[in-house]
Amino acid sequence: MRFPAALALLLSAAPAASEEIITSPAPASVSVSVYRAPDRASDDAMNLDWLQGYALVTEQRTVEIPAGRATVRFEGVAAGLFPESAIVTGLPSGVREKNLDADLLSPRSLYARMFGRPVILRRTDLATQKVREERAVIRSGPDGAAIVQTAAGFEVANCGGLEDEILYPEAPKDLSAKPTLSIETDSPVAHKATLSLSYLAWGFDWQSNYVVQMNADGRTADVSAWVTLASSDSTSFAEAETAVIAGKVNREDSTQGEKPSGGELELTCSLWQLAPPPPPAPPPPPMIMPAPAMEMADIVVTAQRAGAMNAPVTVQQEGLGDLKLYRVPVPVTVAANAQKQVALAQRHGVKMEALYRADVHEDRVGDVRQMLRTRNRKEDGLGLPLPGGPVTVFEPVGSGPDQGSMLLAGEGGLPDRAVGEDVEILLGEATQIVASAEEIGSSKVSRTVALNVSNARPVPVRFEARISSGGTVEGISPRRLARKDGRTIWSVMVPARGKASLTYRIVNSD
Repeated sequence: MRFPAALALLLSAAPAASEEIITSPAPASVSVSVYRAPDRASDDAMNLDWLQGYALVTEQRTVEIPAGRATVRFEGVAAGLFPESAIVTGLPSGVREKNLDADLLSPRSLYARMFGRPVILRRTDLATQKVREERAVIRSGPDGAAIVQTAAGFEVANCGGLEDEILYPEAPKDLSAKPTLSIETDSPVAHKATLSLSYLAWGFDWQSNYVVQMNADGRTADVSAWVTLASSDSTSFAEAETAVIAGKVNREDSTQGEKPSGGELELTCSLWQLAPPPPPAPPPPPMIMPAPAMEMADIVVTAQRAGAMNAPVTVQQEGLGDLKLYRVPVPVTVAANAQKQVALAQRHGVKMEALYRADVHEDRVGDVRQMLRTRNRKEDGLGLPLPGGPVTVFEPVGSGPDQGSMLLAGEGGLPDRAVGEDVEILLGEATQIVASAEEIGSSKVSRTVALNVSNARPVPVRFEARISSGGTVEGISPRRLARKDGRTIWSVMVPARGKASLTYRIVNSD
């Protein structure tokens, strides 16, 4: 007998029978601040199948607290809640105890928690296909064979030519279909309290996405930036005050392990692994008409990952120590297993230099890459903190009726960049710009290298070589060289369908 189910994590514990149970079904208001995955490079794309960032969730709830001991259950918290991070404020007497476990509303947990309690067997005769229902009591655990006690005695489900289903008239009160956190209180008087619940939860992430549209002059571009927020949690937060945090937080997580899965119940007809049967139980109660049975069928939550409609708002930047906080100015819904995009910034006429670059070590040339370069300053059209993220570049093509059409020119990534820093966006490998180097002479103290670059494009292009060496690099040909970041820089404009060359000497450091 196999009952597949989708899991909903439950952070709660069974309250003592003498305590009153108070349930808060949902928050009155909620705020969600999402932090980037700590081990993901800022210019790498998110792994939507395994989000490793986390969120700080703060909820406001109004609860009627009774006098004496009580258990308050907060339904609808994030399934990835870190139990050790939960803080509840607003209780005059404080929190007596936080009970946290991992009971799941699933076929397996239902079967385990109904041990020794009455259920209904729906039995199908495989020979005649006739169906009947009868009351039974579960007398075994969820592993192995399902031993049940009926009016006829002890039986093993799914044996003897019958196909059995177990129906549960009611679920245990301490199991919930929603992720739930419970606390225990001890109040001297009954009162209404407005509580604040804050906690960290994993399974979130965010990144910036940039779109660069080069203008026809080839020297300026329009830049659009978007914040993409993603959640793999099973809980949605409706109309939440939302923010994302940029920067590196000094935080160490315990290993999360694999994503939760399972919750299935698989019962067999084999008895060889079972312990001796339990002692005979008292006879079942007299037959009475049960309440209408609620069949616990497969619990499957389906949420298709899809981007939300672009909101016509722009996030607002705030300072947060060494970090940057970008707040969405209107409430948005952080939906379960979904993405959302909100505008970060839009700048027109940004000064942008397009060029090709290769790293050269002595006489070995690396790949020639397309690159865009600017400076993050107001006078260059930017002048705002730039959180890292993927970059997509388009350039105009065509003339006449096709004038104004855009073509994908390349994709790359942008690391975090502060105001005033150089911004360099490396794109894909060039196909029409080729660079090569060869040694053309040597002596005991030096080597002479010729570096050649050819341009197959119908327009002139700028090429830059960053030359490194264990010795000293000296230019021989009448080309002006510069130094930057410990490397020798050769920058040259290569004519359309033309070539350029540099001859340099590498002098040994000994």
